Amino acid sequence: MLAEADGTVPHGSDSSMRTSNINNNINPDSSIVISKMEDVVIPFSSDVPCDNNGQRMWWAFLASSMVTFFGGLFIILLWRTLKYMWTVCCHCNIKNKEAQKVNNPANNQPADRALKGPDEKEEAPASEVGWMTSVKDWAGVMISAQTLTGRVLVVLVFALSIGALGIYFIDSSDPIESCQNFYKDFTLQIDMAFNVFFLLYFGLRFIAANDKLWFWLEVNSVVDFFTVPPVFVSVYLNRSWLGLRFLRALRLIQFSEILQFLNILKTSNSIKLVNLCSIFISTWLTAAGFIHLVENSGDPWENFQNSQSLSYWECVYLLMVTMSTVGYGDVYAKTTLGRLFMVFFILGGLAMFASYVPEIIELIGNRKKYGGSYSAVNGRKHIVVCGHITLESVSNFLKDFLHKDRDDVNVEIVFLHNISPNLELEALFKRHFTQVEFYQGSVLNPHDLARVKIESADACLILANKYCADPDAEDASNIMRVISIKNYHPKIRIITQMLQYHNKAHLLNIPSWNWKEGDDAICLAELKAGFIAQSCLAQGLSTMLANLFSMRSFIEIEEDTWQKYYLEGVANEMYTEYLSSAFVGLSFPTVCELCYVKLKLLLIAIEYKSEQRESSILINPGNHVKMQEGTLGFFIASDAKEVKRAFFYCKACHDDITDPKRIKKCGCKRLIYSKMSVYKRMKLACCFDCGRSEQDCSCMSGSVHSNMDTLQRAYPLSSVSVHDCATTLRAFEDEHPSTLSPKKKQRNGGMRNSPNCSPKMMSRHDPLLIPGNEQIENMDMNVKRYDSTGMFHWCPSKDIEKVILTRSEASMTVLSGHVVVCIFGDVTSALVGLRNLVMPLRASNFHYHELKPIVFVGSLDYLRREWETLHNFPKVSILPGTPLSRADLRAVNINLCDMCVILSANQNNIEDASLQDKECILASLNIKSMQFDDSIGVLQANSQGFTPPGMDRSSPDSSPVHGFVRQASVTTGSNIPIITELVNDSNVQFLDQDDDDDPDTELYLTQPFACGTAFAVSVLDSLMSATYFNDNILTLIRTLVTGGATPELEALLAEENALRGGYSTPQTLANRDRCRVAQLALYDGPFADLGDGGCYGDLFCKALKTYNMLCFGIYRLRDAHISTPTQCTKRYVITNPPYEFELVPTDLIFCLMQFDHNAGQSRTSLSHSSHSSHSSSKKSSSVHSIPPSNRQNRSSKTREARDKQNATRMNRMGQEKKWFTDEPENAYPRNIQIKPMSTHMANQVNQYKSTSSLIPPIREVEDEC
Repeated sequence: MLAEADGTVPHGSDSSMRTSNINNNINPDSSIVISKMEDVVIPFSSDVPCDNNGQRMWWAFLASSMVTFFGGLFIILLWRTLKYMWTVCCHCNIKNKEAQKVNNPANNQPADRALKGPDEKEEAPASEVGWMTSVKDWAGVMISAQTLTGRVLVVLVFALSIGALGIYFIDSSDPIESCQNFYKDFTLQIDMAFNVFFLLYFGLRFIAANDKLWFWLEVNSVVDFFTVPPVFVSVYLNRSWLGLRFLRALRLIQFSEILQFLNILKTSNSIKLVNLCSIFISTWLTAAGFIHLVENSGDPWENFQNSQSLSYWECVYLLMVTMSTVGYGDVYAKTTLGRLFMVFFILGGLAMFASYVPEIIELIGNRKKYGGSYSAVNGRKHIVVCGHITLESVSNFLKDFLHKDRDDVNVEIVFLHNISPNLELEALFKRHFTQVEFYQGSVLNPHDLARVKIESADACLILANKYCADPDAEDASNIMRVISIKNYHPKIRIITQMLQYHNKAHLLNIPSWNWKEGDDAICLAELKAGFIAQSCLAQGLSTMLANLFSMRSFIEIEEDTWQKYYLEGVANEMYTEYLSSAFVGLSFPTVCELCYVKLKLLLIAIEYKSEQRESSILINPGNHVKMQEGTLGFFIASDAKEVKRAFFYCKACHDDITDPKRIKKCGCKRLIYSKMSVYKRMKLACCFDCGRSEQDCSCMSGSVHSNMDTLQRAYPLSSVSVHDCATTLRAFEDEHPSTLSPKKKQRNGGMRNSPNCSPKMMSRHDPLLIPGNEQIENMDMNVKRYDSTGMFHWCPSKDIEKVILTRSEASMTVLSGHVVVCIFGDVTSALVGLRNLVMPLRASNFHYHELKPIVFVGSLDYLRREWETLHNFPKVSILPGTPLSRADLRAVNINLCDMCVILSANQNNIEDASLQDKECILASLNIKSMQFDDSIGVLQANSQGFTPPGMDRSSPDSSPVHGFVRQASVTTGSNIPIITELVNDSNVQFLDQDDDDDPDTELYLTQPFACGTAFAVSVLDSLMSATYFNDNILTLIRTLVTGGATPELEALLAEENALRGGYSTPQTLANRDRCRVAQLALYDGPFADLGDGGCYGDLFCKALKTYNMLCFGIYRLRDAHISTPTQCTKRYVITNPPYEFELVPTDLIFCLMQFDHNAGQSRTSLSHSSHSSHSSSKKSSSVHSIPPSNRQNRSSKTREARDKQNATRMNRMGQEKKWFTDEPENAYPRNIQIKPMSTHMANQVNQYKSTSSLIPPIREVEDEC
């Protein structure tokens, strides 16, 4: 709508002519003349051409407005009347013509032409836009706010209206009516210019109006009628009448519209607040102007004699105290018009005051305290954290993100949530006010994303509610948050938590989601199940890994208790750092040993770049991997400063330093003094001079001296002479001989890519390198034993009915060395994703006979829902029942299991936090209170571990094959290895009845967690900050715990939601060659001499040099340091002990062992029953053999116990019922006769082993699925 400014008449220069109230006595010295009839006069001056009689002319000003208003209204009504009459008459004529056409059918054609002619004349203007329509459209565009011109015009009219109102405020201090000279009064000229503009704008609005009558009655039109015409009358009469110019205050009602046009108001609350304030203020000022007019003028029927002198602002005060019903009485209305107006104004003003003012106060009070915008600081990054923002989630996140062990965290954390924080959370934000800011809003709103500067943020982290009743709905919410953020800024890095594994597939549907650019989804169900699965292979590993990627402060304990050693290990975390160039060219075990012995750092993995420049993370890769320039290493250390030693290490400066704290940045050029760097420079310089690639270059085949000039041209060495270079090169070649002959290097063709994080390099078991291996390769092509990626064991899908065991059938099976999964759930429970638990236990780096049978005990209705994701895994059985039934537990021989896992799918359906884990706690206590017969207890050991490579399983003297016989068999349930999943951390106090854990103790300090018997999903919260600081950490963790899940596999599961079988090819078989976590027993084997009082560092170096096994922790008996008659069987975790740490014989060592290539061949000498019932426990088979002399010191008592164990196992041969329908004897009929390896082939293999350090290929002659 058009905005008009009122015609405010400014006062002239004759200020001395103005008088006070006309009701007062007239000063005789003034030039005011009073008529004999006692008429009210106005101020008069001889130099102002005004009426000499001083007669008031207010009626002329009012008449101009009334005539304009009612005259225009009359014209509009007259026009509408005439138009209506014309329409009615024309309509009657048309009806008469139609009637004639019906009555005279002979004249149809003339009638048609007669009717068609007028129709065409009427339709012709419709088809062409007339000039009236064009002008109307043009006027509509000019006054609309849809175009830039319209917006500028609307804003300008509003500004001029406020200016005219300001002129009125100035003139309100003058008399109501006075003589003014237009040519001398500057304010009157300005007001005249304003009103001319308002008149033109009124014309535009009138032309653009569709309904002229309603336009004439609009508030803005009425304001123009009573403000514009009086200005022109003032110029004509040389008079100024204050009159109704106060109506310009009604323009304030449009203030919110103007602010919206300027894009200042965007929220509904702000628009509502401005609307209420503008209506209240405009009504207040307008009513005050009317009181000012009538009180200073008086009543007309009283000849204006009852007026009083009131300033405009006194009238404003009067209206406020009247609306608020206070009414002090110091100022009041005296005129009849004023009092009559006050009567009606009190009714409306009181109602408005009572409704508007509280609502305005409420809107101002409820205005978002955290509704501002983030101001980025130069040189400081910031991240945005959103999603599930609570006191618990924020405190856990900040505790890990801002931990002191990290380098100086120069990152500001911006939290964005649509609910304002409570007092506790607000206090937490205030404690970290230097690095934390909170803003109220939603990431689904682009305006809120702009407020937190998401486009300049370093990353966006989305937290999930781990305790929600509907995990799928929570994941859907987080996915929508990702979509909103990516839609606003596709390049932003997002790290989000997901609850269900199958929902990760939806993230792949987002076009801008790119895991290669740092986008990561931390699936809590996947990692939780993976941690628990790894505990089935190496008990306590879940605790160790959880502590490694969580930032914990070192807590020093003086007493010699198990807590002291546990907390020393807890202080270790996982860090990454680039390796010094001094390590270039050295093998991984060499660098690992050097870092551990000299730098006091534990290197467990590296980021390796293949010749195709594809990066992959290699965990303990072995001797065949050489360090490259700029290799990124993964270290276990206590803080980030220690890891810097690996980057600063210089052989020239630090070779003789014994204190690792003195290893700091040196001033020498390590690239020059590094032997490998010189060798590499020479080779690159030669290739650059030849113009060939490094592989095809033949320059290095000649003498080294012939290439020295090339070396000097490309890389001048000032401090190293050419002769020194040649000497260094020869020395390096002598110290580091090639692992392959030139022929085999040429045949291998460089390094091979692998879809996993296994070495993307020359495979150590490539079947194509072994002569006479065609038969094995052809056999592999006939049967699908692994999935299409070669990462997991696979079998054809099985119907659930074929794997269901009754209680009697399970009892007859005599299970041992298996995994019992107790699951609580029903048809309404959310799926926990059992596939993530089974996949690590079915990784392809295990041989088939090493796979632990898995038995699920739980509701069949629930397991049917999970079975769709489990039907392609071998050795899986189901016992319908309940984990609380002791009969069911005895039927599955829970006392002989390697691990009992207790899970619940009903945990989040209970609001009371203390009751969320009631089922898991009851099941755990029920198992621990059970008693068992000792008749077959000798079959399983609680302190078992795998016998390291070097034990020849085919020899009777090398028994036991997989460890040693425990001291006492499992006769009580408390000795059964159990891991229980918890939702509420405080419920861990109920798992162990013999501990003294306080309910307020943090989870990682409790005994069940330290022993690896309890796991809570809350420990995964720290992965968010760990992933932000280093995205490779999540890849490393997933590689360790998932058994080899890759992005390619996730894409496949997103497509089919099931593993696809694949034929065994050299490429897929190469993926089996990856290390795995295991536990090494010190009671027996090649390390028995170190088990009794030996140093951990000596064990570390011996295992690394001899077997390429990387030790990284100890699983020790809780009371190993106490001499008691009956020791507790509970163990606790010690992470990365120091070199001089003393070992005890009962220790189990966590280690990363290489893939056992020869384990499959030994099955020809061992029975299938032996392996399926016992050999699948968490032990490894041998890689190398050691001389029998190393085992001559074994006690006869131990030998007798092992003989008894072997006899028991042989007696059970063939007794296992074939409940595992995928057993190779029945599952796959073979057409190829498998023969033992010929002597000729064995000689070739031995020759191959002698010429290279590579291990012979995998023998797929065993009946693996």
